[in-house]
Amino acid sequence: MRGRLRLVMRTPAPPVQLLVSFHPDSGPPAGTVRDRSGREQRFNGWLGLLRLLETHGQIPARDAAPTPHKENAMTTASNDITPIALQDGEGEARWFLGCLVTIKASAETTGETVAILEHLAPRGAGSPLHVHHNEDEWFYVLEGELSFWVGGRLITGGPGSFVFGPRGIPHTFSVTSETARFLLVTEPAGFERFMRSLSEPATDLVIPPPATEPPDVAAMTRLAAEYGIEILGPPGIPAV
Repeated sequence: MRGRLRLVMRTPAPPVQLLVSFHPDSGPPAGTVRDRSGREQRFNGWLGLLRLLETHGQIPARDAAPTPHKENAMTTASNDITPIALQDGEGEARWFLGCLVTIKASAETTGETVAILEHLAPRGAGSPLHVHHNEDEWFYVLEGELSFWVGGRLITGGPGSFVFGPRGIPHTFSVTSETARFLLVTEPAGFERFMRSLSEPATDLVIPPPATEPPDVAAMTRLAAEYGIEILGPPGIPAV
């Protein structure tokens, strides 16, 4: 079943005809915004729609900058987004806290909507206990086994397991098999920028050599805060 919504918005700007095509039981919509001149601009997801409405003056802009004139308006929501098709081993590969992380999708390639990071991690790899204030985070286990602690609940996940950590809910995870491969996804995107700032380009598509020194937890905590991530405790699964 597909839904079809047709609206005319009359204030405070001249009417903008909005055509949204969506599935009522699925995720964010995709569609077009068409102005009086007949020019159409596509959007993907609620964020893209919000930006187009800002451009057309239908809602106040989210910052102090003046609303651009329609003839000069530029959208970054979806016009510059192109399909992504990456094979196994393709993507931006980085060494991050003892893991090989391959960025499959990022803010730059999805219009800020989603980041998809494939992890290859050794036993014991994981994250400090933390909470995201800007994005939701979810995991999908491809190979191996992980233990997750989400909001006080302990979950053991093997291949095919899915774990969702909403923003505002403390969580952590740890690899409990010899190695594990899993997807870490954040919506909206942005977490990958934090990851880049603490990582280095991978010289090979393998788990990096063990670090010679422990990470600077204080520096990591300060940097995480800049990206809306609050570190609450050390790595490892809290005692239940």
